[in-house]
Amino acid sequence: MIQKLMMFIDSTGFMHLTLGHIIMILISLSLLYLAIVKKYEPLLLVPIGFGMLLTNLPLTGLMAEPIMEIGKEGLHVKQIGGLLYYLFQGDELGIFPPLIFMGVGAMTDFGPLIANPKSILLGAAAQFGIFTTFIGAIFLGYTFQEAASIGIIGGADGPTAIFLASRLAPHMLGPIAVAAYSYMALVPIIQPPIMKLLTTKQERQIKMEQLRPVSKQEKIIFPIIVTIMVSLFLPPAAPLIGMLMLGNLFRECGVTNRLSDTAQNALINIVTIFLGVTVGATASAERFLNWKTIGIIALGLAAFAVGTAAGVILAKIMNKLTGGKINPLIGSAGVSAVPMAARVSQVVGQQELPGNFLLMHAMGPNVAGVIGSAVAAGVMLSVFG
Repeated sequence: MIQKLMMFIDSTGFMHLTLGHIIMILISLSLLYLAIVKKYEPLLLVPIGFGMLLTNLPLTGLMAEPIMEIGKEGLHVKQIGGLLYYLFQGDELGIFPPLIFMGVGAMTDFGPLIANPKSILLGAAAQFGIFTTFIGAIFLGYTFQEAASIGIIGGADGPTAIFLASRLAPHMLGPIAVAAYSYMALVPIIQPPIMKLLTTKQERQIKMEQLRPVSKQEKIIFPIIVTIMVSLFLPPAAPLIGMLMLGNLFRECGVTNRLSDTAQNALINIVTIFLGVTVGATASAERFLNWKTIGIIALGLAAFAVGTAAGVILAKIMNKLTGGKINPLIGSAGVSAVPMAARVSQVVGQQELPGNFLLMHAMGPNVAGVIGSAVAAGVMLSVFG
């Protein structure tokens, strides 16, 4: 009886808890606190935080790989893989990121970008963090493929980071995905200090002229033209750009309302749950608590900060060239965290001048950043894939 009791006690997770597990569980609870109490992007942080919690509870086997064995009767399954392991294949095979992009496209109005094409420059400038961090990671000893996967975190675009890392550095997919989604969720914390540091109070109070109306025809033609041009120049970017623009075409063409509704609601919500939980589940103590992972987190933060700063600096230059018509705050929205980065530009602008409406102006660089990060990923895949 005592022996059976001891066997039962040994089979519980309590007997297999390590200091690493406890640290990761505390980190997961911190993410859940930020999401639920502080309301920092709960749609991202709740599934990520709970996935991190699940994977660090010992003996659950939720991320266990299946084990196949060859016997006298041929190949058979010795151990069935865990639930989250199978869902994770959507990340590893690059299936979930394009589906997320389809939903983003269906929810996004490209009108501000079409009305103000100069926004493309701000979206491009914000990708500067990707390439500077890529160079920095090379000097720190990472391979070209690893450096490219780390640098893409600077775009603040979780699906793109997962898509690129799954092809160039699959062994680093977990920490890269966690870093990318964490920085996306923490945009309201990270960006404002950088924005205020690089701008004056007078610049932050600039009011911008109302954007011109954009015709329905322009909105229909835009996703088709972008898909053709980007896919011809950078074929590896076609899965992301193609799905983004297909979702937008569903939205704008006027004859696929049901498909648009599904893409921007049911589909993206389901995929976000699967992707978020499995991204969190990659952050096990064994994989996460090491110096290489800490380096990825630090470099990712540097990439995001540099991208934000580059967008603001270019917007300041454009403001000077246009005689003070551009508020530099919208440059920070060039990172592709849609629509969080644009909302941050709006909030910071209204803190300086209540009633200053910058949201639509910031959406131009913001959606340009989505395209820019996908193009950057296509460049990296073309060169190092």
